[in-house]
Amino acid sequence: MTDASAGLLILVLAGVMNASFTLPMKYASRWAWENTWLAWTILALLVLPPAVTFSTIPHLGQVYRVTGSGILAEVIGFGAGWGVAQVFFGLAVDAIGIALTFSLVLGTSAAVGTLVPLLRLHPDRLNTPAGHGVLAGVAMVMLGVLICAVAGSRREKAMHRDGGPRKNTTFGLALAILSGFGAAFVNFGLAFGAPLARTAQQFGAHPLNVSNAVWMPLMIAGAVPNLLYCFWLLKRNRSAGKFPAGGLSHWGLALLMAVCWFGSTLLYGLSTVKLGAWGPILGWPVFMSLIVITASLLGMLTGEWKNSGAAPLRIQWTGVVMLVIAVFILAATSRSLG
Repeated sequence: MTDASAGLLILVLAGVMNASFTLPMKYASRWAWENTWLAWTILALLVLPPAVTFSTIPHLGQVYRVTGSGILAEVIGFGAGWGVAQVFFGLAVDAIGIALTFSLVLGTSAAVGTLVPLLRLHPDRLNTPAGHGVLAGVAMVMLGVLICAVAGSRREKAMHRDGGPRKNTTFGLALAILSGFGAAFVNFGLAFGAPLARTAQQFGAHPLNVSNAVWMPLMIAGAVPNLLYCFWLLKRNRSAGKFPAGGLSHWGLALLMAVCWFGSTLLYGLSTVKLGAWGPILGWPVFMSLIVITASLLGMLTGEWKNSGAAPLRIQWTGVVMLVIAVFILAATSRSLG
């Protein structure tokens, strides 16, 4: 099996894990959203990244010193921007619903997170077969996600016929698009934090683990906006008292969420290593596509489309097919580069 094929298989697993990480929230019934999200933030962004990084990157302090404060500050900035985007995501969901928000965020993130690294790191390859393959794949991702957004919007209208129109729709759409830009910062951190990974390898880190030197500062910085938002919600909703009611079982659910989410992030970093110099450029749109595909299938299996009618479901399947085609286009491009 070639490195490109292995990278794509790892991406499939990463996409499934990422799309599934919120499922345990459905069973955390004794906690409010902010209780669960705070527990997830602590475990996924503050506990697991340092634990993994310190155990896989030798001489970590020297790695950061040798690479330089500029690169480290850039990665931290991307992490903080991604954390703010997470807050915007929550606000957008409240305004326009999860289906439309999810599609807009991932579509924007796929485009921005792919094109910016391509233009900055490989501008000379834009007008080549490989560059054309990436552009075609990204265009197909955006088309598929937009179709899914239409399906999600019609689904929500069908399931809320008796309710009035959503408030702040324009504001919600703007927040979702901003969140999509910010979500791409995770990929920016990995792509532009490559000097950290190279230095980690020079200090003895295994080539498959070098991305972990990037994840720790990025995730810790991303935790700060999430923590502030959760604390604000806990105070506003007076929900801090719900933590004891959940007990260890709810913390266990939060841990499962954290393992699925951060595990998917680690696998994404591993896949980019397998895909080579174009890893973050090819891997990110495939990753986003697989998340939408998996989330769509899980939604159908768990009955989320049960009362939406036949038309929205057909539109959703059309979007999923477009995303599958995008994955094949990008996979073919990755093999041509390998």
